[in-house]
Amino acid sequence: MNLHRLSIILLLLVSSGVNAQGFSALVSPPRIEGTVKAGTTYREVIEITNVSDANAHFNFYTADWTLDANASAVFDSKLAPSSCRPWVGIEAKGITLGPRGKRRYRFEVAVPANATPGECRFAIMVEGDPETVTGKVAVPVSGRIAVIVYLAIGDVAANLKILTTGTKMVGGKKYPAVKVTNTGNAHTRLEGYADLIDAKGGKWTVVPESFPILPGETRLIALVPQVEENKPAADLAYPVKVSGKLDSGKDRVPVAFTVSQ
Repeated sequence: MNLHRLSIILLLLVSSGVNAQGFSALVSPPRIEGTVKAGTTYREVIEITNVSDANAHFNFYTADWTLDANASAVFDSKLAPSSCRPWVGIEAKGITLGPRGKRRYRFEVAVPANATPGECRFAIMVEGDPETVTGKVAVPVSGRIAVIVYLAIGDVAANLKILTTGTKMVGGKKYPAVKVTNTGNAHTRLEGYADLIDAKGGKWTVVPESFPILPGETRLIALVPQVEENKPAADLAYPVKVSGKLDSGKDRVPVAFTVSQ
């Protein structure tokens, strides 16, 4: 995000209704993952719905993004080195929708013939017009939604490896975790289920946090015990033993370790 902007942005990365200072929209899907060959054009649509009872104007632009230590996206409107955004074309810079109006909004990515295999990542930003919030200091505020795009160019794949094991705090609870690195040229997520037995004989099914792991990234991923709906989060007695096989795309990632504290 441009650091010289004088507006405060309400950012939502989910496909949900947003109502911030007059900005009221539903955008779907929240994330797009596709594949394309070099020298061809990838085309896709997102759906924008005005969920308010008044006319609404929305602005569109692209942004580069990275993930911070908490796996939250950080956006920047300035062109990043090796960005693929110059290949991206959007249908319009702005549209107006009537009350409860809906529109399919198109974009395309024209991939050069000499593009090397890799992953084109960018975001399409949907932003409402700024409105002034009054108070001790009048501040312009706008709402926006980001649609994250991952576009695999050619034959690409992630390559996930577990480096170490340990623990991680999630929601005030300490859970076993694996530090993983992605040495491939595409993003991935650690998925699936594993078994956990704690020091009191409690048995749990654990699932990894569903965070994207970008090429070249190393990230600590907690294995969180599954609990029934409306039940409190699990309290584990250490040491705990974890075993099983997790998934990373088409690959299986075996896990078998003990965490003492």
